[in-house]
Amino acid sequence: MKDKILDSSKNLFLNLGFKSVTMDEIASNLGVSKKTIYKFFKNKTELVKAVTDHMFDIICEGIDVICQKKLNPIEEIFSIKRMVMQHLKDEKSSPQYQLQKYYPKIYGSLKTKQFQILQETIKENLKTGVHLGLFRDNIDVEFIARIYFYGMIGIKDQEVFPLSNFSMNDLMLNYLEYHLRGISTEQGVKELNKQLKQK
Repeated sequence: MKDKILDSSKNLFLNLGFKSVTMDEIASNLGVSKKTIYKFFKNKTELVKAVTDHMFDIICEGIDVICQKKLNPIEEIFSIKRMVMQHLKDEKSSPQYQLQKYYPKIYGSLKTKQFQILQETIKENLKTGVHLGLFRDNIDVEFIARIYFYGMIGIKDQEVFPLSNFSMNDLMLNYLEYHLRGISTEQGVKELNKQLKQK
């Protein structure tokens, strides 16, 4: 039952937002009483934390699966982007923005975990790209890994990029192109253009 609650809540939160969804709506969507949900989660904040942890774990597993395929680094980045978009359903409700605004402690903890785990993935991607001649050999891996992470968080800032003007899919695609054009060799740009044609 706990997994059903997490899955149902995740879908509602992604479509309607963390703030908008009530415990009544979650119960109604599941066809159970609120009492049933409270057996597993003492309040909505606890449920929000469990859902964000659950989503984080699913996305981390997805990233691991993609990295094990040993794709070239540019293809890998686009594959990760597609997988994340599948799970986040184009972020119509901007879950990160709502999380930051209404559940700042949960947001802060999630951001720290994301940074710690993704830094290793990004650095490995950059080093492999340099080794394969797709990325310039004079890039500062440590700096680019950090700026890449903060750029990914930055494009989800609703005040700068309102979803009424930008779809999350387009934002991520434009950001990946911006990032990759800045570090790619001529060979890397060819691979980038190949990936962009497949969008």
